[in-house]
Amino acid sequence: MELSVDVAERDVLVVGNPESARRTVARYTAGGARVVLATTEQARMRLAALADAASAGMAACAPMPDLLVWVTGDPSERAELESAARRLRIWMLDEKPLASMPNGRVTLVGGGPGAPELLTVGGRRALAEADVVLYDRLAPADVLEDLAPGAELIDVGKTPGHHAVPQSEIEAIMVQRALRGLHVVRLKGGDPFVFGRGAEEVLACRAASIPVSVIPGITSAISVPAAAGIPVTHREISRAFTVVSGHVPFDDAELAHLAGLGGTLVVLMGVGTLVQLVAGLQRNGMATSMPIAIIENGFSVHQRTTVSTVSEITGRLGELGIRSPAVIVIGEVVRVPESDDLDHAENHRLVAALAHLAR
Repeated sequence: MELSVDVAERDVLVVGNPESARRTVARYTAGGARVVLATTEQARMRLAALADAASAGMAACAPMPDLLVWVTGDPSERAELESAARRLRIWMLDEKPLASMPNGRVTLVGGGPGAPELLTVGGRRALAEADVVLYDRLAPADVLEDLAPGAELIDVGKTPGHHAVPQSEIEAIMVQRALRGLHVVRLKGGDPFVFGRGAEEVLACRAASIPVSVIPGITSAISVPAAAGIPVTHREISRAFTVVSGHVPFDDAELAHLAGLGGTLVVLMGVGTLVQLVAGLQRNGMATSMPIAIIENGFSVHQRTTVSTVSEITGRLGELGIRSPAVIVIGEVVRVPESDDLDHAENHRLVAALAHLAR
């Protein structure tokens, strides 16, 4: 059972040592509580003094805790504290202690396309246990104070053409904090290993002998088109999709290869090179009528989808004012959401299947 308690302006007594209880202390402090960290013996003496004062009708020298949180200590002494807390009508709960490590650790977390509900269970758990979070602009940053209460939050987000915090410095911050014994979460938009430079950060941690793990995220290459109703594959239309980075323009050999692949082409970080891309694809044989969709700000209140063709989109860019972040989808799947013919075909299959089941 999970209970949510407002601890703002409440007195919380945490029992444990500083290392194992640091995240517990940070969370309750971030929630507005007045937190005191004590050893088992200190907590026992405090509760005994409060009980004596109460029985004598005298004012206690310390405030009565509203909540007693057990993190570490002797199990037999825990039972004694629980009994004392019950007599004083103090709520008591247990929290998992942090593991003792000579160094800290780093967890790379894929934040998905930006919507908090698309962050994985594993990602949420890592954030809840984090001492430090380095986050990108496309990660679900608006809710970080709730997901990682008490953690140090460091914005290392990059915008097109502007890297306020260079990659080498991001890696240095991760390693430095981890070497201090802290749990560092590197929160990235999408998936850490899909154009996210996650592998570079893993290598930096390994070079410094820092334990590192990766929690995958939902890549925007699939999820953002889905938010616009566009599947990257569809039976009898596309049985493959290719994901590419448009950060740097493609050369003619690459464009010829992409134009001949068939299936669906998904382009991330491609707004700045879109004109060169569509011109090159047509020059290398792609049909001018090939549909293209550009989905801006997927899964946000500002989401916008533009549908056109590779021959027409260039002439519309001035009026549309398309901006990053955006996912570009090129292929016949773009027509799926609005295709009457496809709808009829699917309806025919469904009717046939139902008729077969009714026999």
